[in-house]
Parts: sequence; structure tokens; C-alpha cells
Amino acid sequence: MTDDPETILNYAAERFEKEGKSALVTLVDIRGGSARALGAQMAVGMDGGYCGYVSGGCTEAAVAAEAVDAMKRGADRFLLLGEGSTFFDIQLPCGGGITLAIHVLKDVGPLRHVLDSLRSRKVGALCYDAVKQSITDIEDTENGASYIRRYRPRPRLVICGRGIELDCATRVACHSGFETFAFDGQSEPRFDEALVDADTAVALLFHDLAQELPFLKVALQRDPFYIGALGSKRTHEKRREALREHGYSDHDMDRIKAPIGLFGPARDGNALALSILADVAAARSTMKFDGHV
Repeated sequence: MTDDPETILNYAAERFEKEGKSALVTLVDIRGGSARALGAQMAVGMDGGYCGYVSGGCTEAAVAAEAVDAMKRGADRFLLLGEGSTFFDIQLPCGGGITLAIHVLKDVGPLRHVLDSLRSRKVGALCYDAVKQSITDIEDTENGASYIRRYRPRPRLVICGRGIELDCATRVACHSGFETFAFDGQSEPRFDEALVDADTAVALLFHDLAQELPFLKVALQRDPFYIGALGSKRTHEKRREALREHGYSDHDMDRIKAPIGLFGPARDGNALALSILADVAAARSTMKFDGHV
């Protein structure tokens, strides 16, 4: 199971293309607390199989059953669970309530367009019109779209460095849902600056500022949502001096998180990797991205 948006959309599209029916369920309202954010989704097939989460795992089977019934009837519906719901046997541990929009897919073209955009590292959106019971991939707030669910590309982490820090950070990142690339500056593949976009974080884990500088220059010239660099506060002052000599402004240098990580000092590779991934995830969570409806 997964809550990865790209995987969920692909599941919905594939089930529709193979079986002629599938449903896309979206969390559109929260009353009180909720384990998931607005815009959380799950896809459901006619056999009740599903992918994704709209709660902490306590409602998904019931939601899938409702989606199957909606597909059999050929009509969309809203489903209220928890607070304010007529389903007294389904309670949310958080004590709140949620509203889900169950859309019976009639065409997966919009989903495929969004998936193509995400694979091209572009943003995408699905617009659901509850009255027309239709979904499009074109944002249109003027003509009655009830809900707009926006998607950003999968977060990417570019890690540059040497030794155990590079190895540990790469291993943890690969198991944390990040599209991960590691470079040591010596072996193949060589660093490609085109990898760095607005949905990319850059972690520099060198112990030598001279080795770090070429990678840092690329990061500062691009627009990653996070740049972090290894080293103490004293090392960072030396880094800033070197960057000033290369014409970088204080504004440029203030984009660098140094020492890197959410907590520290981390004295072993695994702790450093966890600190870095936590810091990157925290930075990612402040962005306007997936899930707005």
C-alpha cells in the first residue's frame, strides 16, 4: 500500500483501462481532526481492491465498498464518515469527521495527462465538477469546478559527497519516497545540473570546501527548495567568504542551511542521514503543493 499520488492515479487509470471501471476517492472536507490532509486520495477497482489512504487505515475497506456500489449504480456520491455521519459503526479514532467525494471514472484521459506532466517534472491538476460528475485536467474555477486537486512532481534529492555520509544518506532517501541521485564528483555518472529543479533538494556532504564549491554553485544558480551543506558554523563562515569572492550575495548565501540537518551535531552516518531527511521533509511541507482542494 502507498499514499504516493502518482501511484494512486496510475492504479485508477490501469484498472479502468483493463476492466472498464474504477473510482477515484478524494478527501474534500475535514471536521475536527484527521489523519490525512485535504486532497488525500484512493483509487478503487470493481473487485474492491484499492490503492491509497483517506484516513489512518480505519475506513478504507468501507470506503472501497461504497465506491464499488457507486460504480455499480454508475453515479458519483459524497460519503460522510465520523462526526455528522449516519454510519454509526464507522468511527474515526481522532474523533473528527471527513467528507469524501467518490467519482466514478468515465475517462482516464485527464489522469494520464497529469501523470505525463508529473513524469516531465511539471505540476498538474484535476478539477472535479460534482454537478456534472466529471473530471478534467484543466483548472477552471469560473465554470463551476467544485474541487481542484493539485499535484507536484515526486520530490527529488540530489546528494553530493564522499564516504559513509553519502552512502547512509542515499540509502535512507531511497526508502523515504524521494527520487534520489548520488554523486561523489569522481566516478560516473557525472553531476547533471538539469536534475535540479523547484521540487529538488540538494545535500552537500563534502569535508572539503573546494570539492563542494562546483556543486554549490550549480545549486545556487538553480531553484531547489532546499540547499544544505555539511560542516560547523565556523566552516560555514569560511564557505560564505569563498562565495563572496565568487560574487555571491548575502541573499544567495542565506539560502544555504548549514550546518545541514534538523538536529545535531550528528556523530554517525545514520543519524546524519535521518537529520537531513527530516530537514528536507520539513522544508517540503511548507511548500504549496499536493492536496489543495
